[in-house]
Amino acid sequence: MDLYWDKTTLDIQVQAFKQQINWAKSLKLPIVIHCREAFDEVFQVLEEENDDDLHGIFHCFTGNAVRARHAIDLGFYLGIGGVVTYRNAGLDKILPQFDLSHIVLETDSPYLAPVPHRGKPNESSYLIYIAQKVAELYQTDIATVADITTANSKKIFGV
Repeated sequence: MDLYWDKTTLDIQVQAFKQQINWAKSLKLPIVIHCREAFDEVFQVLEEENDDDLHGIFHCFTGNAVRARHAIDLGFYLGIGGVVTYRNAGLDKILPQFDLSHIVLETDSPYLAPVPHRGKPNESSYLIYIAQKVAELYQTDIATVADITTANSKKIFGV
């Protein structure tokens, strides 16, 4: 759900979101949530639809610690992309409060390229910069971050 540019479509977005959740649950698939300026609305729908079949990822998570905890408590993973490398994004203060077992690494290609490529088209090969920053935040090595976040992804997608 995205309320950044236009809040007048909220009802339509809620209906579409609920329908997509129900399709995913009926097929036993995870959902990947795009949430921009709509955390309260997304959480309201997730609370209404919550059951053992609802799980997935908050794509490009940029919320605060309270929202991160809420997402994790509902069984969701935090998708961490290039924004984690941005100086004033705030994720550097939020992520270490949560175990790596709740995180996946991702790109938002072609958007949100990590530093040192910020402002340029993003690509999958830049994932290393995200992994490096996450390793720094968790005071561990890239291999550990890669192992844990890859295992998380495999668990989410059942591969």
